[in-house]
Amino acid sequence: MFTLIALGAGVAWLFSLVALFFPAIFPHQFRTHQGTVYVYFEAATVILTLALLGQLLEAKAHQRTTTAIKELLKLAPATATKIVGNKETTVSITEIVKGDLLRVKPGEKIPVDGSIKEGDATIDESMISGEPLPIDKNSGDMVRSGTINSNTTFIMTAEKIGSETLLSRIIEMVNTASRSKAPIQKIADRLSGYFVPIVVMISLITFIVWAIYGPEPAYVYAMVNSISVLIIACPCALGLATPMSVMVGIGKGAQMGILIKDAESLEKMNSIDVLIIDKTGTLTEGRPSVERVVSVDPHVGEENLLRKIVALNSSSEHPLARATMKYGAEKGIAAEPINLFKAVSGKGVTGKLGTDQLALGNKSLMDQLGIAIAADLQEMVSAEQKAGKTVSYLSINKQAAGFVVISDQIKPTSRSAIWSLQNEGLKVIMYTGDNSNTAKAVSENLHLDGFQAQMLPEDKLTEIKKLQASGKKVAMAGDGINDAPALSQADIGIAMGTGTDVAIQSASITLINGDLSGIVKARALSKKVMSNIKVNLLFALGYNILGIPVAAGILYPFSGILLSPMVAALAMSLSSVSVILNALRLKNTNI
Repeated sequence: MFTLIALGAGVAWLFSLVALFFPAIFPHQFRTHQGTVYVYFEAATVILTLALLGQLLEAKAHQRTTTAIKELLKLAPATATKIVGNKETTVSITEIVKGDLLRVKPGEKIPVDGSIKEGDATIDESMISGEPLPIDKNSGDMVRSGTINSNTTFIMTAEKIGSETLLSRIIEMVNTASRSKAPIQKIADRLSGYFVPIVVMISLITFIVWAIYGPEPAYVYAMVNSISVLIIACPCALGLATPMSVMVGIGKGAQMGILIKDAESLEKMNSIDVLIIDKTGTLTEGRPSVERVVSVDPHVGEENLLRKIVALNSSSEHPLARATMKYGAEKGIAAEPINLFKAVSGKGVTGKLGTDQLALGNKSLMDQLGIAIAADLQEMVSAEQKAGKTVSYLSINKQAAGFVVISDQIKPTSRSAIWSLQNEGLKVIMYTGDNSNTAKAVSENLHLDGFQAQMLPEDKLTEIKKLQASGKKVAMAGDGINDAPALSQADIGIAMGTGTDVAIQSASITLINGDLSGIVKARALSKKVMSNIKVNLLFALGYNILGIPVAAGILYPFSGILLSPMVAALAMSLSSVSVILNALRLKNTNI
């Protein structure tokens, strides 16, 4: 970037140095009426001073682009109150280990990620989720580092510390993304690569034209104008056009609860044609609750059926499993040890309780295990599914013994978010492992553009590949381990921050609040950033296109105007500052 400045200032300085000690070697065109040679020490000095001044102004403006990261760093508390036996001591957060009990008092920041062990709380999570309303938390609920406890005291168990906490991961993702390059940056890089040698050629041509056709002292005019061309054409602003907008845009996203893994994802988000969404935890709350357990075996009562379901699900991390565990706890049923547990991805779980071989899952699992389902049982289940409920069959020793009915409320913002995305021309399609009846009920409720049910992880992956092969740009939104392959394959993987770590690691964008409205905001942010980059490139290129002819002296024959190298240096510096100031406008944009 500084090749042209170095050439311009260096030529002026070396010329002046030779003129000072060996004036006799110069032709008369370079001499004054007193016989001395024109020197440009002050011009070279002022050029470098103005270039450094521009860098200082640029650095000051650049500092403002990292505000988001600085604000995130401030969220992490330095100390915590640790409970050891009956004593409470204040310790540094670096001394906290997993399993420690910590007391969080009203108004304090939560030191690490964990779950509430005793007490209730109202937590302000706006600093990491972007949502202004505090959230009520109860015993067993997760709390995050950096969020603020409002008005009660509670005891929490430390579960994620140091770099494992959500706040630390957010800071790392924002830092990494800010340093990454958007594809559009490659255009600027290529332009800069061609630009410098072209400007050097223009500078030489300027010198030759002025030396031949310029007024006396022709060589002096030729030198001053060729140096002005070198300096004013410095493509610093061109190099700053993309990274500044990306840095501010990614910081803005972090403040809204949208974590963007790299600049390429931010750019691509603007060109997505199809959005694929999972159901549980993405469209729905992801906090399913058991409505009832139904037994169809006269030898197995509903309580006994629930006991077996709780035992099976005690080894599973699926949201539906957690719902049955919670329901069992409310009924006073403790989980019994299960043997030979196995999770069948997209279908359910199997295991052995005592002498009973158990299987809990959808019809695909029952079919896989060769378990027959009576017509009346199938009819009962279909009725529940048509109402949008999720139903899991339980088989005992290869006999269908009953089922559990689970409902999961659609998120309040899902309808409006889907409507907004469809209005932008996106097709929104649901891929779910749930049955066709439930999927159809949800799809019709939300007016989706289509759905596919009873899909395994590999099925989702295959369908996304087909869409991409047809020329579609595909985004995939999901929250579970089973969504990870599809999230990785999609052009843009979007993970719900309320989902699993595997899904978040596989995704390009993470929505901290787990809300589909975040996708609408991410697209709006992408559009704003890309528009800002284009304006920056226009500023940088337009400035050079206008500045180079003026510096070469094209106005001189008509108006007698020539551009001093010092003025060219000032204009070059201000062009870089103007690009950064334009990028900073993103901080205050409404999304």
